[in-house]
Amino acid sequence: MVLAPGSVREPHWHANADELGYCLAGSVLVSIVENGSVFSSFTITAGQMFTIPSGALHHIENIGDAEAEIVVAFSNEAPEDFSLRAAFGEMSDAVLGNTYGLPSADFAALPRDTASRDIVRRDGPAVIPDTAGYGNPHKFDIAAQEAPLQHPFAAVKLARSQYWPALASMSMYSLTIRDDGMREPHWHPGTAEMGYVHRGRARMSILDPDGAVDTYLLEPGDCYFVPPAYPHQIEVIGDDEIHFLIFFDQPTPGDIGYRESVSAFSRPVLAATFGVEVDRLPAFPFTPVDPLLVEKVNPTDPV
Repeated sequence: MVLAPGSVREPHWHANADELGYCLAGSVLVSIVENGSVFSSFTITAGQMFTIPSGALHHIENIGDAEAEIVVAFSNEAPEDFSLRAAFGEMSDAVLGNTYGLPSADFAALPRDTASRDIVRRDGPAVIPDTAGYGNPHKFDIAAQEAPLQHPFAAVKLARSQYWPALASMSMYSLTIRDDGMREPHWHPGTAEMGYVHRGRARMSILDPDGAVDTYLLEPGDCYFVPPAYPHQIEVIGDDEIHFLIFFDQPTPGDIGYRESVSAFSRPVLAATFGVEVDRLPAFPFTPVDPLLVEKVNPTDPV
């Protein structure tokens, strides 16, 4: 979502989906009305995140002088939206007047339709509450997080329920890898993955149950999707580091890596599995805890 200065994602809610957003650029104000008359209003800048529970009324407003760009993911592949404008259009002037204790004629000037406009333009300067800069349970500064998984060649910052309790159905990993690192081959039990490429170029391979392998290149602005438990990997192509935003449909995604996988079985079982003699197996390192990220010790395969 790209918002020009003065633009507003109109007040709305999602009937069937939680929302998780990451700000790539700019400065926005997010306001939320939740069940039980709970109100929130806070600012989000580049590298910060917000989450909105399903059904909560909210808006996103560009309060800066430059474009704001936000990557938004949902917990449902087909989110259903209702706007405040459409909700008012559903009701008669008399019903609205009774709701607010006002004459029905006061509502005659409002457009009476049930269509949503999605993006609207604000007239005049933004009105920012004095408390908008405070911390908020719906806000998470992932860019300021000390990466829980960090190596000289790669780092992963984690927006998941362990670090952000507000997450109920989703999570996001901010993945940075240099050209001498790699996200090892792995899969996510019971967890789908959808990624957005912020910087750099990478190659991904995904194995389908029928034995087909999909291999493709990823560049800035690209998105990809991996179904639950499909094995896949990410490797850097080129000399620049990559930065991926990886969204999951669970608050704490599962993960099984290739490296740890072979430690579960004896060498005779592995030899039988691969159809080679035991002494021809690689010297697999014992890996009781999977590293997630590995260093490249071999040249990258040609593109």
